[in-house]
Amino acid sequence: MKKAILKMNLTLVAAGCLCLGAPGFGQETQSGETPKPAARAYGPIGSEQQDPNQTTDLLQPDDRPLTGILQPTIGTPMERHSYWVPGVSYYNFIQSNGQSQGGSSSWNSTSYLTGNVSLLENWSRSQLLVNYSGGGNFSTDPAIGNGWFQQLGASQTFKWERLQFTLLDEFAYLPQAQFGFGAGTGIALPGIGGTLGGGTTGLSTGLGPGQSIFTAIGPRYSNTAGVQTNYVLTARSSITLGGLYSLLRFTDPGNIESDAYIGSAGYNYQITKKDTIGASYRFTSYHYIDFPQAIGDHMFQLAYGRKITGRLALQLTGGPEITNFRIPEGTSTATQHVAGAGSASLTYAFVNGTVSGSYSHGVTAGSGVFLGATTDQLSGFVTRKLTRVWSGSLNLGFAKNRSIETGSQNQTYNTVYAGASVARPLGRNANFNAGYTAYIENTNNTICSGSNCSSSFMTNQITVGLSWHTRPYVLH
Repeated sequence: MKKAILKMNLTLVAAGCLCLGAPGFGQETQSGETPKPAARAYGPIGSEQQDPNQTTDLLQPDDRPLTGILQPTIGTPMERHSYWVPGVSYYNFIQSNGQSQGGSSSWNSTSYLTGNVSLLENWSRSQLLVNYSGGGNFSTDPAIGNGWFQQLGASQTFKWERLQFTLLDEFAYLPQAQFGFGAGTGIALPGIGGTLGGGTTGLSTGLGPGQSIFTAIGPRYSNTAGVQTNYVLTARSSITLGGLYSLLRFTDPGNIESDAYIGSAGYNYQITKKDTIGASYRFTSYHYIDFPQAIGDHMFQLAYGRKITGRLALQLTGGPEITNFRIPEGTSTATQHVAGAGSASLTYAFVNGTVSGSYSHGVTAGSGVFLGATTDQLSGFVTRKLTRVWSGSLNLGFAKNRSIETGSQNQTYNTVYAGASVARPLGRNANFNAGYTAYIENTNNTICSGSNCSSSFMTNQITVGLSWHTRPYVLH
């Protein structure tokens, strides 16, 4: 655990160095440059215009490469100013069963008191984005108890005429699995949220530490640090190189802790103004703390992407996957497994809302339960403006994890979260949120908690939250 914390501290220190070092690099000006316009007025979170036909001119096109490690977007706000915004929020989760599995009918309450901050720093050739949330949680569920939690998302991007270079870091310390945590509420992501939050680092589906099995209970650390370079070869083509290091650690015994090292290379070719095709290779090395097993995974992918600023972002990938094991799995003597892998992501904006979703299939670290798993993971999110002040959302997540082990001991976990929420602004800087989410898990293995044992469980969660942030403090 000390080594894990040391690694995370080093990663966070590196992210801090980015914050300190970037200004010296980016203060480039040109004589006669047109002065920046006056700062625009900032409304409350969620009050921004939802009609993409009216907001397209306020968005800059997404320039993330098709074969990179980042999720495509429909564009980012064309914000010329640098600012930071602090805020606070309170959420209360009322749960049946809580983290207790096996048929308990008790209800528990967990409160989260959070301090939030979002920072957007723009220079002529670079941009720094930092979103952070941290605070304390207080629960009547003994499996959660009282503690603290933190989430951080940071990215630094440099742009030259042909070269784009990105550094990023995503860190979380949470009392439960990140998969479905705070679904439908502002606590699910770091920062103050909304347009002023500036967005997220947005790793592609399946690249972060897997946490899609609810059985791996207890507080846990997760961190993913990455780097990506995209070099433009011609007006239509570019090459992309990326690397990631991620870790997953638990404070409670009985879970499997893992490290993942990822390297990727890809080629992108723009066939039309809106459509791009590509080919990529990715290698992932999984290692496990206190276990001799190690996995080397080779993935060859063809990719297709379509982007319409303010309207659509679509990405599809697929190809063969070759997995090698240091030690033969289960009852088999084979040390290699060949299968298919792929992913899909979609974001679509319409007049009064958005639809987004992602899917991935392939080998993962095992979510703290397996020494490697074949994982299918699906997530979806729908938002819609209901009235002049009220908006609603639907959220869904599904994951199927199958142990890579062969033979009669092969185990499978199916996990689902699904729910709905409503929100409305309270004045200019506050927001109210309420919702319901169901968490379901079933397996062909027996789950025990205390004297209760079962192959499945369901948790009902009712959420009420209130968040507030200051006006943006403009830096320049």
